Order: sequence, then C-alpha cells, then structure tokens
Amino acid sequence: MKNKFLIVIASALVVACGKKEEENKPAADAPMPALETVAVTKEKFSTEMRVPAELTGFKQVDIYAKVTGFVKELKVDIGSEVKEGQLLIVLEAPEISSQLSAAESRYKSLEAVYIASKGTYNRLFETSKVEGTISKNELELADAKKNSDYAQFQAAKASYAEVQNYRNYLQIRAPFTGVVSARNINLGAYVGPSGKGSDLPMVTIQQQDKLRLSVFVPEQFSGYLKDGDALKFQVKSLPGQEFDAKIARMSGALDARLRSERVEMDVINKANLKPGMIAEVVLPLNAPDSTMVVPKSAVVTSSEGVYVLLADNGLTKRVDVQKGRELEDKVEIFGDLPKGAQVVKLGSEEIKDGTPLK
Repeated sequence: MKNKFLIVIASALVVACGKKEEENKPAADAPMPALETVAVTKEKFSTEMRVPAELTGFKQVDIYAKVTGFVKELKVDIGSEVKEGQLLIVLEAPEISSQLSAAESRYKSLEAVYIASKGTYNRLFETSKVEGTISKNELELADAKKNSDYAQFQAAKASYAEVQNYRNYLQIRAPFTGVVSARNINLGAYVGPSGKGSDLPMVTIQQQDKLRLSVFVPEQFSGYLKDGDALKFQVKSLPGQEFDAKIARMSGALDARLRSERVEMDVINKANLKPGMIAEVVLPLNAPDSTMVVPKSAVVTSSEGVYVLLADNGLTKRVDVQKGRELEDKVEIFGDLPKGAQVVKLGSEEIKDGTPLK
C-alpha cells in the first residue's frame, strides 16, 4: 500500500513538470509584431524662427574734443535735431591763439628772408652773364642760401597751417544730419583729448530717420537666409503693430563667441521707433532645395546616435541621420537613404537590426 502511494505522487510530479515546460516553451505560431512603415518624402520646408534683435541709429557717433579747452558755447541739447555741418559747440583755448600768432609771425619773417635771398640770387645770376663779373663760387653760394631760406619758409608755412587746423578744432560741427541723444557737458566745462575731461563724449548724435536692425542668426539656420529676404518684426512699446524690413547686409562669418552670423536690416523710421529698442524678428527659413522629410516618431535618438529604421527586404536596418528643422509632426533628415525609401513610422530602441516586418 505504501509503495502504491509513492508511485501515485511521482506520477503527479511528472505530469506537473510536463505542464510547466509546455507553458514556458514559446509558441511556434506566435504572431510577429506589426511595424507600420511610411515613405520618406521630399519637401521644401518653409518655417519661421523668432529671435530678439536690437534697433540702433543707422549712423551714430560719440563726439570728443580734439584739443584741450573750455566750453564757451553750447548750442544743442538732448533731443535737438541737427543738420550736417551745423555748429554744435565752441571751445575756448587762449594758448592756441598765442601759438597761431607766433607761427604767423615766423612764417611772414621767413617769407621775407626768402624773398630777399631769391632777389639777390636773381641779380647775381643776371650779372654773371657778363663774363668775369661774378665768380661761379659766389653764384653757387647765393643759390644755396636761396634754397635754404625757401626750405625754412616752407617749414614755417606748414607749422602755421597746423596751428590753424588746431584752431578749427575749437568749433565742433555735426558730421551728419541726426538727433542729439546724449549730452555730458555744460558751459565752462574742461574738455580735452586726455584726462578727466575725456571720460565721456561731449555729445552723441544718432541718425533716427533710418535705423539699423541687427540680429544674430544661429549657425544651423544662417544658410537659409540671403540678401533681400523680406521679414517682419515687432517691438514691445508698440503692441499690435508689425513692421517690414529687408535683409541689407550679412557678415558672411560666424561670431567666435556666439557661433552666430550677424544680419542687418535697414528700417525707414516712419513710426515712432527709437534706437535701443529690443525687437522680435520673424525670420523666414525657406529651404533652397527639397529635403527628406519623415514623421518625428520615425527618428530615434539614443545613446548610440540618431537614426531611422529603414525597411530593407522585409527586415529593419538602422541608418544614421542628422535632424534638421521641425514643422508640426514632421522633421527634416539628412543621411544615406535610397530613393523611395520606407522607414518604420514608430521607431524605438527596442527594435533591433534585422527585425522582420509584417
């Protein structure tokens, strides 16, 4: 009876183990996962990018004093509209007037000496035409003195002109038509090319009827822009208003610090735009040629790189790509993909190379 009981238990254990092995054994007819594929299309992407920009005067200059002196007359103030060549500031420097008088006296004195030595040489030259009256040596000495006096006369003339130019620096004139945007002096202030009087510019002038809009475009987008492209921008101080501009200049090089290209637009200031305003520019990024486009879900980004799963003879194949611009649910890709390629629509790191497609 005891042996019979042991045999029954052993049989039960064998049956149970057999059932467990059958449960763990993979089913031969298990269905493969369905991987949906989509075609890689070619499209011309047209996207926009919003970037901050700065408005500045088309021309702007800080005016400093060339010579040392005191402010005698101040004819403009902040907000003054000035014309090209208009007198802005008159400086007073008595020592320059003294230098000018001394230079003029020396100039006229040496001019008289030169005229006298030139007359002496001319008379000796005419007399020397009669043979034996004037020695050759005497004539050569007179000619040398005339040339020496002429050289000193020209040097004095140049010194006189130099002091005259310095005197002209006492009158500060506007280099172009614009608006005085800053003033840092008052009547009687000491100014000069060096020292405390030159810490700040006397005045700053900006051209405000025409402005310069400057923006830095990141490296990856700089190739989509060209001279003449139209764009729009807005400023916070004038909400609801949109302004037009065109690209006038591109630096053609990347800033070493920002890795961006400087792009400038000329803006005719018909509104109340002011230099220094921060604008938001809408840059059109239009691709010059068609590029490969796939759904965003088809691009896999992992520690192994960025890739898509190409359908290759019924099996998946990883192909490395580079991502470009994104628009809604699409993304540009750049890589070695054949014409008419199909890729897995929902890419994943879990899908290995050689996975069958159904």
